[in-house]
Amino acid sequence: MIDLKKILIIEDDKSICLELKSLLDNAGYNAIIAQDFKNLLSEISIVKPDLILLDINIPYINGEIILMELRKKSNVPVIMVTSKNSETDEVLSMSYGADDYITKPYNPTILLLRIGAIFKRLETPKEELSYKDIELIPKKGIMRCKEKEILLTKNEMIIFTYLLQKKQTIVTRDELMTDLWNNEEYINDNALTVNISRLRSKLKEIGYANIIETRKGQGYILL
Repeated sequence: MIDLKKILIIEDDKSICLELKSLLDNAGYNAIIAQDFKNLLSEISIVKPDLILLDINIPYINGEIILMELRKKSNVPVIMVTSKNSETDEVLSMSYGADDYITKPYNPTILLLRIGAIFKRLETPKEELSYKDIELIPKKGIMRCKEKEILLTKNEMIIFTYLLQKKQTIVTRDELMTDLWNNEEYINDNALTVNISRLRSKLKEIGYANIIETRKGQGYILL
């Protein structure tokens, strides 16, 4: 029996839920519609999805708050799906740890491509990397320094891994965005800025402030 990837749909519009489920099931995924909006974190824990489609406007609690709480204990990929087309919402979602962001009405083909790109990234084997006394473990989504472990989002891990592989070489923003989204059509400049900022903050927590230097008009360099 084929083990299908589970995708949890967190959306309160029943017609959209059914459309998404049909689209995802037909694409070879196991789509599950969330039922308990009062206890979403518990439902996520029970379902153990491989990816979550999360609407911002859901009953009882804002989707961005759910994402923020989820990121305290899980790195499960999350794509925000919302009717809002606001740059502020997009930046907030990315800062809370979303892996991608798509607005309604969405293009079904593009949504499937984005989902596929995320799974492709996750399935690509990556060896453990190190920088000075920092150990980067992509499979666990953590950065370890001495006895301290810092949880990184998928995007932060991708950025740090890429910079590490190109250490002491200037990496352009376009290179990073292409590596992040796997397709230049889906580049978002604000999302990269937010993720670089969050990665820098986490590096500062373990005593490595200012190791990612901005080169104006060129990009970034890991010193």
